[in-house]
Amino acid sequence: MNQSTPQLVASQHTFTQLLSSTRRGARLARLLAVTELRTWGAPQDLTERAELVVAELAANAVLHGLVPGRCFRLTLVFDPAAGRLRVEVTDARGEVYPQRPPADTEPEALHSSGRGLLLVAALADHWNCVPHPPGGKTVRAELSTP
Repeated sequence: MNQSTPQLVASQHTFTQLLSSTRRGARLARLLAVTELRTWGAPQDLTERAELVVAELAANAVLHGLVPGRCFRLTLVFDPAAGRLRVEVTDARGEVYPQRPPADTEPEALHSSGRGLLLVAALADHWNCVPHPPGGKTVRAELSTP
């Protein structure tokens, strides 16, 4: 008669949304990400860092990944047990990949662009960019709780 009760394992939370490739769409991506992370009970530090990462990646998708008439996609995958969040922003311009500025680049050399990915690199544990068939790309950033 002694039966063990199965334990519920915390599952991953996933959120995906298509957004217009406009400044308004980028702003909405940031607001939606914060709302979802708070709903999921993500730690405040992780939520704050994710807000900045989403804002930068969404802005880049709008500015550099724009194909007229095409949206960009925001995906969040949060694993509360591991304290890990993956942020993905997919746009339609697969021929234009983000480039990491060289490590020895002086801040003055980054006149009007290039600072955003430095910010993402500083806030995320790591980030990368992968093709998204048929013609787009996905920029991923992984963040974890301290």
